[in-house]
Amino acid sequence: MRNKKIKNLRKVFGNSNKPRISVFRSNKSIYVQMIDDTSGKTLVSSSSREKIFQKEKKTKMELSNEVGKLFGKKVKTLLNIKKAVFDKGRYLYHGRVKSLVEGIRETGLKF
Repeated sequence: MRNKKIKNLRKVFGNSNKPRISVFRSNKSIYVQMIDDTSGKTLVSSSSREKIFQKEKKTKMELSNEVGKLFGKKVKTLLNIKKAVFDKGRYLYHGRVKSLVEGIRETGLKF
């Protein structure tokens, strides 16, 4: 791992009460997952490559907001978690990452 990623992981750590939300952004898609770092397991994940988003013609910003809303709904229904820790990784907090977070916050999940 790179030093920047290791420094970030020291600061951002999720447990079963407050899991970590990790974001990966590629040129075409955006992926988000909720991770319990104590057990090392992914609890819930969502991405813009899911079938419900394939038929829609939206911009990447709108699509990332929709992914955030879907992810928030999954977390609410499957896990019933209200708080989490956000890990933006190496990405700046603007653009598609910010749009994703706004979509997640609209469902009531707090960081």
